[in-house]
Amino acid sequence: MQFGIFTVGDVTTDPTTGRTPSEHERIKATLAIAQKAEEVGLDVFATGEHHNPPFVPSSPTTLLGYLAARTDRLVLSTSTTLITTNDPVKIAEDYAYLQHIADGRVDLMMGRGNTGPVYPWFGQDIRKGIPLAIENYALLHRLWREDVVDWEGTFRTPLQGFTSTPRPLDGVPPFVWHGSIRSPEIAEQAAYYGDGFFHNNIFWPMSHTRKMVDLYRKRYAFYGHGSPEQAIVGLGGQVFMRRNSQDAVREFRPYFDNAPVYGHGPSLEDFTEQTPLTVGSPQQVVERTLGFREAVGDYQRQLFLMDHAGLPLKTVLEQLDILGEEVVPVLRKEFANLRPAGVPDSAPLHPAVARTSADASTGPSAGPSTGTPKES
Repeated sequence: MQFGIFTVGDVTTDPTTGRTPSEHERIKATLAIAQKAEEVGLDVFATGEHHNPPFVPSSPTTLLGYLAARTDRLVLSTSTTLITTNDPVKIAEDYAYLQHIADGRVDLMMGRGNTGPVYPWFGQDIRKGIPLAIENYALLHRLWREDVVDWEGTFRTPLQGFTSTPRPLDGVPPFVWHGSIRSPEIAEQAAYYGDGFFHNNIFWPMSHTRKMVDLYRKRYAFYGHGSPEQAIVGLGGQVFMRRNSQDAVREFRPYFDNAPVYGHGPSLEDFTEQTPLTVGSPQQVVERTLGFREAVGDYQRQLFLMDHAGLPLKTVLEQLDILGEEVVPVLRKEFANLRPAGVPDSAPLHPAVARTSADASTGPSAGPSTGTPKES
């Protein structure tokens, strides 16, 4: 199973000090956090894509290209690549180029984005978000698999005899996740192509997550990619840990109470009860995360949000030490023991990465194994 972290890249005031980091400081902190993720033995680092304040990750491939040169094993991914407001031709080019730079250590997650004003900045309309996502990905899927593409659709100019360059590394496109919180059309899209489905359930109860994942699994099997249990599923989560759970709650409370994304709403206690947010000891995080399996079945990727709400870099790095030393090793072992034969233990890796992993040590830090689903 793959474990990692994702960032939304928010620039948020630390409520305990009143200090707001500069954009430069936040970007540099993100680089340090990603490199720390590899240091502590995590498998994946994923970045969001935002084009509006107070966020900074407007250029994911720039960030991931830098990290490709600074890491050796980490899978470099996105927690949102805006399939609606980006041109699919540019996505095809940028991520194939990144794939070459990173020797295959690249996958990405398609998402629509939910910030209405951003759409017209790129000439689009949020009310057409679902049709945009479906049409643009259909084109992207072809651009990575056909050397010459003739195409005509609704939302961009036609293509005649077009070849996207560079071609994917060794002719193998990056693995794609489709991320959605609430749209069954996106679960259907992921199932149709045999791609992964990522439910970033950080604001929703597991009962809702279960419904979305169940839909994806059933439709994945319907389209002939394998059994429902073989579908490739990823989940999000949020954690804050200290050795003593009371210390974790006391330290995290001011960040929660003032966070732009969920502050001034439900109490910390209500939020942790009703969503996957876990604030407590490492053992509590282990138990809560293992419980996700009871809701959605065996899944392949777990990403945690750790660097949000104004938490200082020092604290985030401490959290990553705890995650890598005390949480993930236990989760790896427990999930492996529970996983039935024939169910993939991770998202598919590029063959070049899978070969490297097979040649390396087989310990917990050697990286995830591969399990490629049938493609439509």
